[in-house]
Formats: sequence, C-alpha cells, structure tokens
Amino acid sequence: MERSGIELITLADVQAASGRIRRRAVRTPLVTCPWAEGRLWLKPENLQPVGAFKIRGAVNAVRSLPARHRAAGVVTHSSGNHGQALAFAARSEEVPCAVVVPEGAPKVKLDGMRRLGAEIVPVPPARRSEAARDIALRRGMVLVPPFDDRDVIAGQGTVGLEIVEDLAGVDTVAVPVGGGGLASGTATAVKGLRPDVRVVGVEPELAAETAEGLAEGRLVAWDPERTGRTVADGVRVGPSELTFAHMRERLDGIVTVTEEEIVHAMGVIAREARVVAEPSGALAAAAHLAGRLPGEAVVAVVSGGNTDPALLRRALD
Repeated sequence: MERSGIELITLADVQAASGRIRRRAVRTPLVTCPWAEGRLWLKPENLQPVGAFKIRGAVNAVRSLPARHRAAGVVTHSSGNHGQALAFAARSEEVPCAVVVPEGAPKVKLDGMRRLGAEIVPVPPARRSEAARDIALRRGMVLVPPFDDRDVIAGQGTVGLEIVEDLAGVDTVAVPVGGGGLASGTATAVKGLRPDVRVVGVEPELAAETAEGLAEGRLVAWDPERTGRTVADGVRVGPSELTFAHMRERLDGIVTVTEEEIVHAMGVIAREARVVAEPSGALAAAAHLAGRLPGEAVVAVVSGGNTDPALLRRALD
C-alpha cells in the first residue's frame, strides 16, 4: 500500500506487461528533434496500429484474462481510441468484444471499431458507464475501462520502460494527462528504473483537473461543459481515484498549456519531425516548445495521431 491507501502497480507489473504486448504493440522509436531548443526527443505513439498508445493497455488487459473468461469476452465504454484499441486486442486473441458508445459518436470511429470486429452498443452519453457495467453483468463479460484498471495502467507503463531503455541520458519525461492511465504507468516504470529522472504531466489549461487536484491534495472533478472547451478531446475526462493516487505519488509535477500552444505544437512537429499528432498527443511537445519543462534531455510522449484533417490543416497554416 502507498500513502493514499490504494495499492499501486509496481515496476514488476509493467515489466510483465511488456512481455505480454510484444508482437502486438509497436515498440515505437525515439525521434530526435535538432530543430528544437535544448535536446528534445518525441516518442511517437501515433505509429501504433490504432494510432494511439491505448493499444498497450488494451492488449495487456486482454492477454491477462484467465482462460475461463475469454469465451464471454470483454466490454468497454468509449467513442475513440480505447474502443478501437480493445477491439484490436480482442480480435488478436479471438475474444468477443462489445463497445458501448455515445449516441452521435463520429461514424469514422464507429466504422473503425466494426472493422476490428467489435459489437457497437449506442446509448445516451450519460449512460455509457452504466450500460457497460450492465452488459458485463448480464453476459458475464469482463469490463475493461479506458484507464481505471491496473492491467491497463501496467500496459501503458511500457512507454516508460522503452524510454529509459532507449535513452540513458534522459532527465525529463513529459506525458499528456487525461484519465491518467498513461501518466500513471509511465511514471511507475521510469521511477522504478531511474528515480532521478523527472516525470511531468501536461494538461490543457481548459481541462486541468489533475493540476488542480494535485495542488489541493485531493481528487477534483470538472463538469463536461467546462472540459469540453478544449480542442484536446482525448483528455477531457479526469482521473479516477486509482490513477490520481499513482500520479500523486509518482509524478514530479504537472504543467498546463494553452489552446494556441497545443495547435502550434501540432503544426511544428508535423512540419519539422514529420509526426502527426492529435491535439491530446501534442500536449507534451507543446509544453517543451513553450519552455515549461525542466531538464536538458527531454522526451515528450506523443500519445496519439488520430486527428481531424481540417484541424491538422489549420495547425499547418
């Protein structure tokens, strides 16, 4: 147990996840950025099969299932990257998958999940979590939440393992923060291997629940109307008690960036590094470009690249 009273995942959990996701998730490279001030590397998770880091946690969760649970399958609630990631992981393991989506979700995302073999269950937005739990109970399926799950967090932590293994001189790792699964897992891995390396979370100013919560020492929640203002749609959701406990114990700090800085960073890394990032994926790079990250050797995790083409064109203008 940690100070929070919640049992946190360990470095051993992340190392075990690394073995499970091998040959399913891409071991993404570190991209050098000689055009940036200081020394910056990008960790381009947009290169994953579904375009985002989410595949790591989804694969680890599915491959951790006991044999007796595989026949019934897995279920989650998502309208984006996690739903596609879980569908990919389930298909790879020949496990049934259902994804509860909000009515009116983008057709392109729904089509992507269907192509991967997922059953789509549309419900009113406010009923997503409830509906997923109901399906899990009625059908005996295993609920795999987007971030509030130890196996998911451990899978996301493999990002941190790879960074430390690939860059001995790293002194700061910057990670986008929404639900907190990526930051929780990455910080666990980095601190477990290199306690001297700083791990910094990055949020939009318009969806800074974790920054406020860490400052106050308690979990806080912003209403959807408030977080919905940010262009970084992938981080409009706040942390759970589980992920907040990890971040409180293991992050060295959290910084925020403006909407203009997010879009600017999307354009810069697309032009200079040939890396396509969705707004959420550009958060860490935005923090570095804005001069808000400490350290001389910084790795900015690009968490995903599933961006709207019109927004990318705007960023490139």
